[in-house]
Amino acid sequence: MTNPIKSVLGWGRSLYNWVLNWANTRYGTPALGVLSFAESSFFPIPPDVLLIALGAERPKRSYYYALICSIASVLGGMLGYMIGSFLWYTATEDGSMTYSGLAQAFFHYIPGVTSDKFEHVKELFDEWNFWVVFTAGFTPIPYKLITISAGVADINFLVFVVASAVGRSARFFLVGTLFYFYGAPIKLWIDRYFEILSVAFLVLLFGGFMLIKYVL
Repeated sequence: MTNPIKSVLGWGRSLYNWVLNWANTRYGTPALGVLSFAESSFFPIPPDVLLIALGAERPKRSYYYALICSIASVLGGMLGYMIGSFLWYTATEDGSMTYSGLAQAFFHYIPGVTSDKFEHVKELFDEWNFWVVFTAGFTPIPYKLITISAGVADINFLVFVVASAVGRSARFFLVGTLFYFYGAPIKLWIDRYFEILSVAFLVLLFGGFMLIKYVL
């Protein structure tokens, strides 16, 4: 009987090798930009996977890849902010406001995110608006939840953009710096411990959603 964990890790290894090949094509950088943009507003997979793969293959371009990630991610965050500002609520027949179909879908499909949790995140902006955005931009906390809720909470747009730029850039340029100076050894290390790193990545990915569910 096939071990499902080994099957997933094997698929991950094939995907990683496939992504590595993009570094020497004209599609790697555009794909990185699209993924970074989408992850900030609606896509569940963070761009770090592609950033790491491209940086491992071409270390001297790591800062360039980090810049692409940062710019596209902040632009995607602006889209998330606009979704929260203009598409999150809809008017009922009696003139009151209720969650839109888009918001309901978000609550239904994003693990750990409910209307109560969402309202709590909104409250955090009253006291910690800059730091909430910065923290989500730098850590595994789902950034899209923060970008949308920032728009709903109507926090200052300039503060939002600055916090996003600082948090996202710090995260991506940290990765870029590591690969710029230690790209070849890190690539060998990734190849050697790929299975462990794959599990660690999944833990971080789902850990961000669980943090929203059990801590916030």
